[in-house]
Amino acid sequence: MSLSATGGRIVAFATVAFVVSAHPARSQTLEQSLSAAYMNNPTLNSQRAATRATDEYVPIALSGYRPQVFGSAYVGMQWAETRVDSAQAAALGTGSITNNKTYPSGFGITISQTIYDGLKTANSVRGAESQVRGQRELLRNTEQLVLLDAATAYMNVLQNKALLELQQQNLEALREELRAARDRFSVGEITRTDVAQAEASVANAESELALAQSNLNTSNAVFFQVIGLQPTNLKPGRPIDNLLPKSMNSAVQDGLSHHPAVKAAEFAVDAALSNVKVAEAALSPSLTLNGSAASDYNSTQNVERSTSAAVALNLTVPIYQGGAEYAQIRQNKELLSQQRIEVDVNRDQVRANVVQYWGALEAAKAAIDSAQASVAANEIALRGVREEWRVGQRTTLDVLNAQTALFDARASLVVAQRDRVVASYAVLSAAGGLSASRLSLKVTHYNPQVHYNQVRDAWIGVRTPGGQ
Repeated sequence: MSLSATGGRIVAFATVAFVVSAHPARSQTLEQSLSAAYMNNPTLNSQRAATRATDEYVPIALSGYRPQVFGSAYVGMQWAETRVDSAQAAALGTGSITNNKTYPSGFGITISQTIYDGLKTANSVRGAESQVRGQRELLRNTEQLVLLDAATAYMNVLQNKALLELQQQNLEALREELRAARDRFSVGEITRTDVAQAEASVANAESELALAQSNLNTSNAVFFQVIGLQPTNLKPGRPIDNLLPKSMNSAVQDGLSHHPAVKAAEFAVDAALSNVKVAEAALSPSLTLNGSAASDYNSTQNVERSTSAAVALNLTVPIYQGGAEYAQIRQNKELLSQQRIEVDVNRDQVRANVVQYWGALEAAKAAIDSAQASVAANEIALRGVREEWRVGQRTTLDVLNAQTALFDARASLVVAQRDRVVASYAVLSAAGGLSASRLSLKVTHYNPQVHYNQVRDAWIGVRTPGGQ
């Protein structure tokens, strides 16, 4: 078979982003995969559970405003033996030994209500609410990371499947080159060296094909890990340029103002400030109102029942408690300083990520244009080299090099197109805007406020609410 005929069998792959099988009944889109990740990803669901657990810090703190009520009861047996002087006992007309046995019992109730605690409870509530808000931002950040991972996993499967198909096409073309070289060698038109070069190219292509298959298997596994589904007939992914800020500076400003990592750090500062005030409350006096009531039965042999009640207003003024409270205040002040520094750290990280991914997006756009031009030029070059080889003006190595150059150009286009889509999602994530609602995913959006409202003012109950 002639080399020119071989070229006609190569599919012009590089003009399309990714080639996938067309079975619309079982095809998956990027949006569907992102929706599945939003609903099924274990990391995201774990963070939602952590958010619900954090909600409970608020009712825990609010309990400081509420009374504490304790009930008590007892029942028992009491025995006593009394010995008196024999003469005295005779005078009294009683025995010298007397045994008394009673069965005392009783119950009571104690109520304690804090009137003033140095604003410890108030600051504990403020700190708990800041923790809740910060945890919601961490949840939003996890949502961003999971959606970005899902988009990346989706595009990696498309990329590796396309590269595998390119490797298969490249191997088929090189095998045709080898057969043609052997035919020409058999009639003495080329040397054994030309055949060996073609054999080496085929062997290398077979190795690259095995590696491409391995990469596809790996990306399929990651796809299932992140999205919770097996990839089936994935449709081409598209960038989300319409959702991106208009410029890099706008993206940086959006990130500094709205990125959940920055917001979470800011709420952590608020919580740390409240913790300082809670620690300082240990130096303040406390005022409590205590009340109790009790009934006792058969407490002594001659008493059938006794009832008592008491109420007291107790003022406690700390004078010296060993110094631990001062250490805790200093410690919380240092933790507050640390959290303020963390805000700057997160802002710097957001700025760096925006610049990095914006540059990657621009580079991917340029790479696509370059790769498309390279594919078109290499296709023309390969046809020309084959024609020249057929008339003896080119060597077999020239043809193999031209074939390899075309394959490399097509592979570069595949990679650039994958990078183009992933970088657009990465930019939106770096700017703090990647979310299910922003992407208009057709899912039931998780609302952390529902669970918070269910537990905030709950006074009793051990069952977790049935809401989100």
